[in-house]
Amino acid sequence: MDELRLLSEICSCATAMAAAVVLLVKPARERFTGFRALRDGQKCLLRSSMLRTYYRNRESGAIRQYELENFNLAYRAYKALKGNSFIDRIYAEVQKWQVLS
Repeated sequence: MDELRLLSEICSCATAMAAAVVLLVKPARERFTGFRALRDGQKCLLRSSMLRTYYRNRESGAIRQYELENFNLAYRAYKALKGNSFIDRIYAEVQKWQVLS
């Protein structure tokens, strides 16, 4: 009889632990999904900012110093967020432009 009670208590503890794990994992997974959405949104905003600067200055082939600094900061942040290589070609072209003071 003691063995049956011990087995029942072990099963009860295992069930309680499994329930606790489920309660902890679900919010963590949702939090990760939220962070991923924020990261993707930030990448989109950075890419948009760089493309706006690129298309505004493309014809003249010149860029103001502050715009270049902002462009370079945005590029580094974009790459740190695992942004794709699409922007690499644009970055290389912008680096060749004349810098206006």
